[in-house]
Amino acid sequence: MTRYTIIKDGYPFIFTGLAATILVGFLADPAFAGIPLILTIYFAYFFREPDRPLPDDPHVLYSPADGTVMAVEEFFDDEFLHEEAKKVTIFLSVFNVHTNRAPMKGYVKYLRYTCGGFEPAFKGSAPIVNERMAIGLENEQSRVLVVQIAGILARRIVSWTSLGKQLLQGETYGMIKFGSSTELIVPRDVEILVKKGDKVKGGITIMGRQQVQ
Repeated sequence: MTRYTIIKDGYPFIFTGLAATILVGFLADPAFAGIPLILTIYFAYFFREPDRPLPDDPHVLYSPADGTVMAVEEFFDDEFLHEEAKKVTIFLSVFNVHTNRAPMKGYVKYLRYTCGGFEPAFKGSAPIVNERMAIGLENEQSRVLVVQIAGILARRIVSWTSLGKQLLQGETYGMIKFGSSTELIVPRDVEILVKKGDKVKGGITIMGRQQVQ
């Protein structure tokens, strides 16, 4: 059975919900206390972090997020890879785990936050106009870019890493609060193993296979 912990970023939401539940229960009709209680339970559910074993396979790239694959496409990445690349876009609903995990072991060589809007994550323009955080990972074999993108409900991107830090494959490094999307951008020669509509889990689902010398 999977074990879960609560991310500390969720504590203010949970404690506020509990306080509201108690106040409404004592100062108003106890029946109305069910509303903040339900919100409190949801906050605890949303900020859950599953205890998942860290993989260690240099031949594959794991999903950086839980969710549903929205698109798999080819394009030229001029932000970090600076070459022809493949991009897998993952949509995270409000019911998915919202932490992000490193798809491979590597050092953080690129870190860029871009302020923006909050269009729905499923809209094609969201990656361009919305708030985003791009993290480039590099090791001896490859380079990948992971982009956290805010959505209409996601109003804050959280990153717990920094330039030069080494991340293990499958290690949690950040999260996006309340609905969002995540992009995994890889070199063109990586074989993508997922397709549109597939359900994926961060650090568990293998997204692609790469050639390692």
